[in-house]
Amino acid sequence: MDYYMIGQRIRKFRKANNLSQETLAEQANISVTHMSHIETGNTKLSLPVCVKIAEILHVRVDELLYDSALSAKPVIKEELAELIDSCTENEAKILIELMKSYKVSLDKYLVQ
Repeated sequence: MDYYMIGQRIRKFRKANNLSQETLAEQANISVTHMSHIETGNTKLSLPVCVKIAEILHVRVDELLYDSALSAKPVIKEELAELIDSCTENEAKILIELMKSYKVSLDKYLVQ
């Protein structure tokens, strides 16, 4: 595991949530020094701390652990499958049609 990159992703999400290191550390019940070391990759973080930080930042743990959407794709597929499974057949068909439509728009407007 690349703890430096995990720390950088935590920092990115922390800033996106307008939280200081001090506030995040306090909410995660860790010291500010430990939070700083996590963000700089100078220490490993435990699973319970990682989960708590993810909860505070309103992200999934895999978003902290993996850099790219490709790495998280199996998790995303599982999440989509669970969503489809919770639908009636008609709801599922509608969701699929909506997703296809959104994908066309994404391809059209997000071309780099």
